[in-house]
Amino acid sequence: MAERVGFVGLGAMGQPMASNLQRKGTALLVHDRDPSRADPLLALGARRAEGIAELAHNCDIVITMLPDSPDVEEVVAGPGGLLELGRSGQIVMDMSTIDPRMSDRLAASLAARGMGFVDAPVGRLVSHAVSGESLFMVGATPENFARVEPLLAAMGTTIHHCGPPGSGMRTKLVNNYLAIATCQLTAEAMALSEAFGLDLRTTLDVVNGTTARNGHLLNAWPSKVLRDDVAPGFRISLAHKDISLCVEAARGAGVPIFMGVAARECLGQAARSRRSDGTAFADSDFSALLDHVCEQAGRRGPRLASS
Repeated sequence: MAERVGFVGLGAMGQPMASNLQRKGTALLVHDRDPSRADPLLALGARRAEGIAELAHNCDIVITMLPDSPDVEEVVAGPGGLLELGRSGQIVMDMSTIDPRMSDRLAASLAARGMGFVDAPVGRLVSHAVSGESLFMVGATPENFARVEPLLAAMGTTIHHCGPPGSGMRTKLVNNYLAIATCQLTAEAMALSEAFGLDLRTTLDVVNGTTARNGHLLNAWPSKVLRDDVAPGFRISLAHKDISLCVEAARGAGVPIFMGVAARECLGQAARSRRSDGTAFADSDFSALLDHVCEQAGRRGPRLASS
């Protein structure tokens, strides 16, 4: 018999991920604290859950895609949450990016009730979630991984089983540490190129032909900030949250990450800042760190000429 699946959290990432599940044959029961976010799913045939209790009573697997650790804790372990109302054999699959120590606590609490926990944070961006090309880093027992793998395959193209519960979240932090800290470093380097009066295309050709090349300059930025598109694929505010999780997790593991601490401070400053036109950097794509650095230097962020 097919698994009955619930989905909690229908924001920028959750809504397209849930939509892909529904389109590909998984009949969903969906919930968001903003009821209007469920409307596109209802149009695809999903059913609305009025609260967490309905999900706990009617689903075999409940997926959460929420902003931060307190949100996940409330849904899973809060009063009237999945832990209290769920049953043995039920799986909670959290796809948020949260404190890995929270993942550990939830996994242990659920296991004590005979319930399973899977952490499956998402790699790649909103555009990939829309197209069904997300990447997943999964922490789960082999048995629970086998149960959730078909759901992940409906939402993405790349699935890594990283180990037991908690390992997916920790893998995500390692990945995001590199991605976010490198984005800040890249922003500073491109601002320096602008200040030197260098040709942007020539600079990119040089950098992308050496060990300085990175995914921001090679793949992401030429279609985002360098084309004057800072619509959020990954918001600066969320990047700041994630790099903060990295720093705290590293401190707990006894690993000094000096570059990470510096990047956290830079992103925190960006998240609190506004552009010269008054719009908040916090809601911009994290490639807009380039514009933040340039504004601090009193310069305009460089852009590629239209082809």
